[in-house]
Amino acid sequence: MKITLVLPTYNEAENLPRLVPVLFELGLPDLHLLFVDDYSPDGTGEVAEDLAQQFSGRVEVLHRRGPRGLGRAYLFGFDHALRGDADAIGQMDCDFSHPPEKLPALVAKLETCDLALGSRYIPGGGVDERWPLWRKALSRWANFYARSLLGLPVADVTGGFRLWRREMLERIPYRQVVSNGYVFLVELLYLAHLRGCRFGEVPIYFADRKWGESKMNFRVQLEAAWRVWQVKWRYGGMAKARPNAG
Repeated sequence: MKITLVLPTYNEAENLPRLVPVLFELGLPDLHLLFVDDYSPDGTGEVAEDLAQQFSGRVEVLHRRGPRGLGRAYLFGFDHALRGDADAIGQMDCDFSHPPEKLPALVAKLETCDLALGSRYIPGGGVDERWPLWRKALSRWANFYARSLLGLPVADVTGGFRLWRREMLERIPYRQVVSNGYVFLVELLYLAHLRGCRFGEVPIYFADRKWGESKMNFRVQLEAAWRVWQVKWRYGGMAKARPNAG
């Protein structure tokens, strides 16, 4: 299976040289990495270009102009990835909060579904044990809130570690997505649900980053929660497709 893993980057210069060798040691010979850099001031783009030379043919770098943001970077990366010949398109953070060693499990899960997700909230999954209680509670509440409001049949709707069948990603109107922050992940999942996506979840342990600075804070999480209502209103008239057979 040919896989293109889309990795948005902003100020991840410390993490990229550590992450790339780990990914290429997973035993996935057709894995291709696509970095989408938002002109990071810490030199992440230059680090990524050095890695593209070191791992020629397996690493590609896009330098994105315009307003920054997770959603915009992913849309830019999806467009580019779908112009290639990948069978599957992945999403992953660059800070090791998504365990790279779980990628082969997502590949295996994709054999029986359209979208495989790394889940913190199924048996075997979890979040960093050092998280304060308020953060654990807020994360669980945000998932329950979005899942219930949108009727999503997965346990972890805000997780960003995902692997799509190419055909499924092509079926959803992802260019219509207007969210740009972390609610982008919820909106994309809701579109997939409306298009009859078959979901599969793999347990993961979500750890805090060791290097670099986190982009997540309390304000970002609260903003994402109220924007879920905008997602529901935006697609309220879209009929739900029947799930794919098989």
